[in-house]
Amino acid sequence: MVLDPACSVAGHFADVPPAIQPGRHLARQPILDVRRDVVGYELLFREGWENHFTGERDTAIRKTLDNCVSIDIESLAGGGLAFVNCSRDALLGRLMMLLPAATTVLEVLETVEPDDEVVRVCTELRGLGYRIALDDFVPRSEMRRLVEIADYIKVDFRASDAEARREIRAMVRTSNATLLAEKVEDQEEFDMAQGEGFELFQGYFFCRPKIIAGREIPPHQMNYMRLLAALARMPLDVDEVIDIIRLEPPLSYRVLRLANSPMWGVQKTVTSIHEALMLVGEDRFRMLVSVVGTNMLGHQQPAALIALSLERARFCEQVAPLIGENPTEQFILGLLSLLDAMTETPMEAIARSLPLRTQAKDALMGVENHVSMALRTIQSFESGAARGRVLDCETLGVDEEALTRIYVESVKWAANSISMCR
Repeated sequence: MVLDPACSVAGHFADVPPAIQPGRHLARQPILDVRRDVVGYELLFREGWENHFTGERDTAIRKTLDNCVSIDIESLAGGGLAFVNCSRDALLGRLMMLLPAATTVLEVLETVEPDDEVVRVCTELRGLGYRIALDDFVPRSEMRRLVEIADYIKVDFRASDAEARREIRAMVRTSNATLLAEKVEDQEEFDMAQGEGFELFQGYFFCRPKIIAGREIPPHQMNYMRLLAALARMPLDVDEVIDIIRLEPPLSYRVLRLANSPMWGVQKTVTSIHEALMLVGEDRFRMLVSVVGTNMLGHQQPAALIALSLERARFCEQVAPLIGENPTEQFILGLLSLLDAMTETPMEAIARSLPLRTQAKDALMGVENHVSMALRTIQSFESGAARGRVLDCETLGVDEEALTRIYVESVKWAANSISMCR
């Protein structure tokens, strides 16, 4: 099965931007503030599915720029800042001026020597509205001139110890630069970085809160859990789902609001939950209500967590026909994959309570099986982790470009869904 570039697996790719060059894999890592609100994303483009640039660094940078120009960079950056790696040649050649100044942060790589020419160009670009970040910062005396014009100092939290970070803080104290801790992967590291004075944080720590063993799901979340469990049941018990929705007036309102949005393609005004079911069909009704239920369940969690679960849901649904899986089940699987973070409850306890088949429950708990292939693939987009090629693109008759298109469309779809659920 070969994907038509003009359409998605499910049948519509009309709003997806021009082609991303074949063989390039996108990684997108969120950057959050102390309130765990997203301020932007670092965008990384790889030669393949590895967690490193292959070939020459400058070649990779040029390809990154080419991709950023080709795709909707503002959508990928979530309407916030786009952090993009920048080599010496890219700086001196002013290649970065292809990107919008108002939303672009130029990450000066740690390999760039801060000589007079580099400092002059960085000053010039900053004067044009670009922000400057110093990547993988190490406190060397020759870096002082760049520190004075930098907007962000990025520190690899896992590659540095407390003493090294103290030296960095001392060096940047007189500048106006914001300290950004990258590779922050759990709540403990987030708390530590915040305590040391970091103001921005890059990583997926918000997906890994402190899970309390034996913890029961809080009462205020139980109704939404009951709803998601009912939506996962095959076949769907329509009366059960509608009864649960009716118990929560805000849920009813948001379901109707989303059902009447253009993204669901309903041609007439939907005035009741039952009418929404009749007009969109059972499978799409599951998805529609699941989107709303997830938003309601995770409303006290970072918005990035909800967005991530919706991105996973959409991506898994779109990829499902390629791997011979049920699109509805795959949508639900992607959506439920972050329930442990949303409820701060162990995934094993959650999976036991869900009416899913054994392979799907295993996939939720991290078991690598056929059912988890799409989920593991989108996780590689999220982290850029070196997990190898999860999907055999050659066997499936689809190239990595098409998978990247599905991912980009999923990001947009999730953002639109969230905006319609408010």
